[in-house]
Amino acid sequence: MTATLDRPSLAPTASEKFRTRVLPFVVMGVVLFAIPLLGPSRTALSLLNAIGINIVFALSYNMLLGKAGLLSFGHAVYFGLGGYAAMHAMIAIEDGPLGFVPVFALPLVGFAGGALAGAIIGWPSCRRAGIPFAMISLGIAELVAAAGFLFVSVFGGEGGVSGDRMNGIELFGLSLGPIEEVYWFVAFWTLAGTVAIFAFSRTPLGKMGEAVRDNPERVMFVGYDPQRVRYLVFVAAGGFAGLAGGMAAVNYEIFTPLSLSVIPSGLVLLMAYTGGIRFFWGPILGAVVLTIMQSSLSDVTEAWLLYLGVLFIAIVMFAPDGLAGVLVAAWRGATGDGSGPRLARWGRAVGAAAVAFLGLVVLVEVAIRWSSGFGEVFEPLGVALPPGSLLTWALALGLLIGGLWLLRRAVRA
Repeated sequence: MTATLDRPSLAPTASEKFRTRVLPFVVMGVVLFAIPLLGPSRTALSLLNAIGINIVFALSYNMLLGKAGLLSFGHAVYFGLGGYAAMHAMIAIEDGPLGFVPVFALPLVGFAGGALAGAIIGWPSCRRAGIPFAMISLGIAELVAAAGFLFVSVFGGEGGVSGDRMNGIELFGLSLGPIEEVYWFVAFWTLAGTVAIFAFSRTPLGKMGEAVRDNPERVMFVGYDPQRVRYLVFVAAGGFAGLAGGMAAVNYEIFTPLSLSVIPSGLVLLMAYTGGIRFFWGPILGAVVLTIMQSSLSDVTEAWLLYLGVLFIAIVMFAPDGLAGVLVAAWRGATGDGSGPRLARWGRAVGAAAVAFLGLVVLVEVAIRWSSGFGEVFEPLGVALPPGSLLTWALALGLLIGGLWLLRRAVRA
């Protein structure tokens, strides 16, 4: 008899599977359920609804960029077409032909619309990868956005297409009139879409998409067609983008051709990459951060887009794994050996970066007020910084240059 060697199993245990694959979604569901119990305002609920929609949208984009390695500049096409499909279905529910369909289920119509658009557009565009695919996606985005203004009967022209979500059959006792009920609608589909996208990433097709991203030649050598794999992932990503579009149609009750343009396509790229495309929860983090910046920071300063651009450049240059990668690295560094000196070095670097960013904010805000010529004074924390004073400019430049110098020394150390 031959003795068998006991080899450690590389497969995750049942407890590890539960902790990594089930528990995060349980926590997500508990958080979504607990938020209304805190009594948020209508403004906060509107922001939360936008965050939920953008989470599904960003995750669908990461199916292309993070999982299949396809850089798309036109992903909003599938979001918009799915939203338009849901909006026309909403109108049909109101007029009677689809009166038996609950408005609560319209994201499924959006999914079908986005997947159909992905199946049609992806057939020629997925024949190429890399830069050619990116250029094709940009051209398609401009083409569809232009069509949105030409075919008024379908897209409604500049005014878009609007509907009323308080029609049809009520599901779960929700009329979807008050913003509080719309929150439950968005929360349900956000959780369902997130779970479905994660489940797709665990399927053989999802894993094969990652293989095509890393080495398409090897995939071809083992008998799979990389082009077909890209196409199927593209269709699925279009479907989930349409799901987010269906959620947006119910939430906003209007869709315009602007939703098909490169502007939302660029925003979803920023959300996914800023959050971190290597991590499943990275686009979720990016969607939360950028939606808050877009909604809240725009009320504080005119230069919020500039700050968003600075954040994106900093992520690309210094943290290519995104905010999620920064958090993971910080956690590992804080819990590993030698964490004390390491945290001290990181603290100095963060402090220097904060000083440089403060100088940048003062410089930008004072420059905006100086350029407008209205005599407005920038007053952070009650400190008046008039644009006509040399001391103001010296302070801004001193903070910026000094912070960058300290940051360089901290990084070198």
